[in-house]
Amino acid sequence: MDSKRRSSLAGGLLLAGGAGLGALGKAEPAKAATSSMPFTVSQTVIPIVGTSDVFPVRRIYCIGRNYEAHAREMGSDPTREPPFFFQKPTDAIQFVAPGTVGDHAYPSLTKNYHYEVELVAALKSGGRNIPAASALDHVFGYALGLDMTRRDLQRMMGDQKKPWEIGKSFDHSAPIGPLHPVSSIGHFAKENISLSVNGRVKQSATLAHMIWSVAEQIAKVSEANELFPGDIIYSGTPENVGPVLKGDVIVCRIDRLPDLSIRIV
Repeated sequence: MDSKRRSSLAGGLLLAGGAGLGALGKAEPAKAATSSMPFTVSQTVIPIVGTSDVFPVRRIYCIGRNYEAHAREMGSDPTREPPFFFQKPTDAIQFVAPGTVGDHAYPSLTKNYHYEVELVAALKSGGRNIPAASALDHVFGYALGLDMTRRDLQRMMGDQKKPWEIGKSFDHSAPIGPLHPVSSIGHFAKENISLSVNGRVKQSATLAHMIWSVAEQIAKVSEANELFPGDIIYSGTPENVGPVLKGDVIVCRIDRLPDLSIRIV
């Protein structure tokens, strides 16, 4: 894509008005007056704090094993492993408004359902081979997110040398709070990040413990894929991931962001 086309996408990134926003962060589909298609497709969006605009999600990238202690608990040696990523479908997004506890359905096929709290960066522009030194210029804003995981399915597929998409990329596997623009909140680097289940702290670290910073994540992903406006990056989780059961309440925290809370139903 040429620079003119990329700039036009960046200029038209935000969708005005959130009146059609549903509980799962999807805008009401636009309907062409002359369309003969028998169906419509929704655009996944995330509300933007302080405005009536919403952020349309193009792709969801997730950075794997980006905290040393978590890499070790997953059986990896972080001193030798370069950054890697996987993707979730955009309709994995489950938007949860601050001050509420969102109902989150325990998914099918699993008996070992895990939480992973993460900082999420949303991009307003993109490109290929983005230098880390200028990568943060592409960030529109930040949110608090969860990478929910069917751990037994992920491990089973890994043991069989098969893709473990079924463990990561299922319906509603990416709960997220609203986006906070960089213009109002700045960037994140050393803030505390934590997760509790039923009031007991399970994960606790700081963003400074990330092996690869947000800028480095953007740079590395852009070496493999061209990034575009609307891409979001889940930046990895600290150690002590673990299971939840129906009835459990998860509360996620990152300094300067509102809590993200869900109840497993």
